[in-house]
Amino acid sequence: MLTVSTVNVNGLRAAARKGFREWLASTAADVVCLQEVRAVEEQLPEGVSDGWFATYAHGPKGRAGVAVYTRAEPSAVRVGFGTAEFEDSGRYVEVTLPGIVIGSVYVPSGDVGTERQEEKNRFMAAFLPYLAELSEKASTTGSEVLVCGDWNIAHRDLDLKNWRGNRGQSGCLPEERAWLDSIFADLGYVDVVRAEHPDVPGPYTWWSYRGKAFDHDTGWRIDLQVATPGLAARATTVDIERAASYGERWSDHAPVTITYSD
Repeated sequence: MLTVSTVNVNGLRAAARKGFREWLASTAADVVCLQEVRAVEEQLPEGVSDGWFATYAHGPKGRAGVAVYTRAEPSAVRVGFGTAEFEDSGRYVEVTLPGIVIGSVYVPSGDVGTERQEEKNRFMAAFLPYLAELSEKASTTGSEVLVCGDWNIAHRDLDLKNWRGNRGQSGCLPEERAWLDSIFADLGYVDVVRAEHPDVPGPYTWWSYRGKAFDHDTGWRIDLQVATPGLAARATTVDIERAASYGERWSDHAPVTITYSD
């Protein structure tokens, strides 16, 4: 069995104060992928990753940052995916464990009509061939690939509550959704949560801190586990670990935790 959890922590230092430590101590996950760490190791609370092999990719000061925590020591690690612009952006890191490569990705959020959206477009264009490369390597070696993270795109209308009001906004753009189509239809990857819940709204993984979004479950499903088909077919349990109340949240995202059979 392999249990993997992914969550955007919205700043690991703040999350550690609000309950991330307790969650990490109690999780049954073998691998935990983090996004938006927003700190280097020297800035993190002492002991925050005790008992884990922690692999980080840092971004510009106070921005981005991803990590993978594993209970077993990885045989290899990689930061970035070979595109110079994003090598030091803190947006991708991967580890190799027996029979599987697991990546943590933080796709830029974007903002229509701004450089942030252009950055997101460049990231998507560069990341797609790397995903193809990973899939091809896995196919030739008989291994699997799992890329977890905050993809910052609601693939279908079912993936956000207020889809009508967000048409034309970053995260819902036709070209962004088409990019995910390419990952699933052309490269053969599987959105594991959607495969397990094919025709239901959500389950949402992010809720704005503004207004009553969390209380009304006005969310987005943008935190995904994207797997090669062999691994996706082995998913046995899917859990969106939504906090019991607004006050118990330690991030504006919820962990997405999936168990895969041997």
